[in-house]
This record gives sequence, C-alpha cells and structure tokens, in this order.
Amino acid sequence: MDKGYIQVYTGNGKGKTTAALGISLRCLCAGGKVFFGQFMKGQNYSELKARDYFKNFTMEQFGNPTFIKGEPSKEDYEKARRGFERMKEVLTSGEYDMVVFDEINTTLYFNLLKVEDVLALLKQKPEKTEVILTGRYAPQEIIDLADLVTEMKEIKHYYNQGVEARVGIEN
Repeated sequence: MDKGYIQVYTGNGKGKTTAALGISLRCLCAGGKVFFGQFMKGQNYSELKARDYFKNFTMEQFGNPTFIKGEPSKEDYEKARRGFERMKEVLTSGEYDMVVFDEINTTLYFNLLKVEDVLALLKQKPEKTEVILTGRYAPQEIIDLADLVTEMKEIKHYYNQGVEARVGIEN
C-alpha cells in the first residue's frame, strides 16, 4: 500500500470486530503485517488463536475478562492506559501495515481514555499504515478525522430470543 487510511466501524449492530478481523485477514493474505489491539477485552475469544496460524499477526488484549457494568474500575482505567501506551509504540514504529484499535470507541465512551489523546496519536500514524478503529459510540471527532466510516445498525438479532454467544461466531 502506498497510502494507509483511517477506517471506523461503529454502531449498535453486530459485526464491528468481525469486519476488522476480515480486513486483517485480507491484509495478511496479501503479505502484510497486522497488529490487533483489543481494548476492554480480556475474554478468551476464538480469534486469539489466529496468532498460531499467521506469523505476521499479533493480537494483544487490554481489558478484564468481564464487561464493565456501571462505573469502570481503577483496573479498567489502568489497563486502558497501558494498552494505549502499547498502541502508541506499535503505531509509531511503522513496523505494521495495519493497526487495529478494537473497541477504542467504547473505551472513549466510558472515558477510560481521552479523545484528544487518541486524535493526537492518529495524526502521527505513518503514511503507509492502515488504521482501523472499532466500537460503539464513535465520537464525532474520530468520525471527522476518519477517511471511511461504517455504522453497523441492528435490525434483528437472535440474542433477543435468548441465543447465547456461540464459539466460532460471536466468540
């Protein structure tokens, strides 16, 4: 790639992380190198196994094994901060063709990080690096900076009929 763009996948519908994983797969299959940082996630998702299949794929998690309910804990703030510092190193290194900030928008929604810090980092991205940001509630400032924004809108979801997350599909 000669030029990397900033893409945002947001909205209340399913598929934001899935879209980021799909575009990561494309990048890997084209010979690229991908770093996938997951904010607010510490669960054992199936995609963690991708590291075993792709030598150019790195995935790290910066969250707890449970979702935030109510007010974020001190540990939630600390993990987000440490994750952001790691993502700074990764993005500015120029080592990766694609860098994914999974659930960064939700992290911003919970005020675990500051929008202005994320914007400042995005403005430092290497010219050829593609950046993907996922999560509900993308702030307008992130949307304004991005080159591509897709909103996932829930029309119908089987969760509403009591279907739990399934391994290989949602987990």
